[in-house]
Amino acid sequence: MRKSGWAVAAGLGSLALLLTACGSSSPSAATTSAPQSSAASSSSAGHPSTSAASSAPATAPATTPATAPSSANPATSAPSQAQPQASSNDGTIPLDTTVMIVQKSKLGYVLALASGQVVYTYARDPRNGTPTCTGSCAAIWLPVTGIPRAALGETFPEAFGLVTRPDGTKQITYGGYPLYTYKGAAPLTTPGEGIGGVWHVVMLSEADLT
Repeated sequence: MRKSGWAVAAGLGSLALLLTACGSSSPSAATTSAPQSSAASSSSAGHPSTSAASSAPATAPATTPATAPSSANPATSAPSQAQPQASSNDGTIPLDTTVMIVQKSKLGYVLALASGQVVYTYARDPRNGTPTCTGSCAAIWLPVTGIPRAALGETFPEAFGLVTRPDGTKQITYGGYPLYTYKGAAPLTTPGEGIGGVWHVVMLSEADLT
């Protein structure tokens, strides 16, 4: 009986030690697993906030600069479109103006148009009178028309004027004599000089250029 009671007591003591060991291990396991789960949840919760914060600044700056230049472009292009209109319509030289120049030819310095066409006078035209070269004559010797104007920086001994032709058109005169060009003549040439003894260029000098 004593042996069996002692054995029972020893068995109970061993069982108590085992229960104590099991109880102490379970809390530690629970304590260990709790921080891991909380760390995992906190790390998983941090990822969305990080992506949201990184995506927000990237979208806002891209939209603002792209809108500002596009709205400014029409405003800057408006003045450039208005400038050609002002420069092409300044009104300094009327469309019907005929510019007269001093041109050097093989005969010397002569009166000519700005295009280089040398002009002539007709000996049968009276000074300050009505031109007499009409009809077939005027088909070869073309009357110079328009509003005469001396080229910039050039002077002329005689004055330019206008005379009314028999058909009512206005013809330019120099020194009172009507002016003509010879049809088909190339610029800077004087093929009409001396024809019939009545057609002559208007001689000038180099001094008229200053």
